[in-house]
Amino acid sequence: MSEFSLELSEEQEQLRDWVHQFSVDVVRPAAEEWDEREEFPYPIVQQAAEIGLYSWDFLAQGMLGDKTGLTIPVAIEELFWGDAGIGMAIMGSALAAAGIAASGTQEQVMEWVPQCYGDAADLKLGAFCASEPDAGSDVGGYRLRAVYDEATDEWVLNGTKAWITNGGIADIHVVVGVVDPELGSKGHASFIVPPGTPGLSQGQKYRKHGIRASHTAEVVLDEVRVPGRCLLGGKEKLDERLARVRRGEKGNAQAAMQTFEATRPAVGAQAIGVARAAYEYSLEYAKERHAFGRPIIANQGIAFMLADMATEIDASRMLVWRAAWLAKNGEFRNAEGSMAKLKAGRTATWVTERAIQILGGYGYTREYPVERWHRDAKIHDIFEGTEQIQQLVISRAISGMRIE
Repeated sequence: MSEFSLELSEEQEQLRDWVHQFSVDVVRPAAEEWDEREEFPYPIVQQAAEIGLYSWDFLAQGMLGDKTGLTIPVAIEELFWGDAGIGMAIMGSALAAAGIAASGTQEQVMEWVPQCYGDAADLKLGAFCASEPDAGSDVGGYRLRAVYDEATDEWVLNGTKAWITNGGIADIHVVVGVVDPELGSKGHASFIVPPGTPGLSQGQKYRKHGIRASHTAEVVLDEVRVPGRCLLGGKEKLDERLARVRRGEKGNAQAAMQTFEATRPAVGAQAIGVARAAYEYSLEYAKERHAFGRPIIANQGIAFMLADMATEIDASRMLVWRAAWLAKNGEFRNAEGSMAKLKAGRTATWVTERAIQILGGYGYTREYPVERWHRDAKIHDIFEGTEQIQQLVISRAISGMRIE
């Protein structure tokens, strides 16, 4: 087990600077255009693939070759400092990859995760499909059914998934389905839906408040048949787990929650990137903007806001780094992953709102980027577990009680 340290290695510093420069050169100049277009930014993701930023190798090296757990959060912060919508377009396939890694066998990981990315010559996308129209945070309310057809060794999937990043345009869809409704959230399993599988289609595409360059849509599954080998973890393992649950024994974590728990520090890093962008911009603005004969930062009302913004960002980053380290080197003891996401999401929303206040009327217009950052920030209070869900997870962890 490595020791927790706030000092990045030379390789991590080089990575941070490399991703930051990509954000400066490629992401920032394109951010406004793709936000207005509300389309998946294929040309930008293509450029990320050409330098190796959008790739299975990058994700694997950052996750498997890093004992500190900090490499991926550091990279994500810099990418989302560039733009959250484009950042989500580049990182969205990682959620599908995480879903495969959380539930799949080693053979399944090696087969399917690379297909979530493809390569620079043949770009691919992945999508993790968990939430449903009537069940987001309530994972026990999922209705998409997965029924095993023993005669053909196939699973038949029927239902609709909602709020899916890359939904319908992805090559690989990882779908959480209900295999035993009587067991609630313990009766779920995850499945790979390979490219071109009949019966899978895109439903409505959502027109969002923020992160508009990221494609978010419904995924409709109508009599979708996938081979038995597409059940992540395999049928023998699933049958054993379901049998334990039916006997009242403690089962493994629910499929969707395993994925979300593993990715919460990364989501916190996304929020920090957005907050830092807004803070740095408003700091420079406050130095350059003059009113009543002096820079507005010379006024305590402005200077103290910026001081608080810097403090909240640093505090949030410390929580994210601690959670990332614990996820890699041990386990969360008091829901540190949820603490990190809760704090970082709140910080991003608050800091970007303060940035608009510092710019005044200009900050409320689309001529300045702070209004876009404010729109982008809010999603971090909502997706992969709302603010209130994080509070619920934390309160249960610290009390040892079933808080409803």
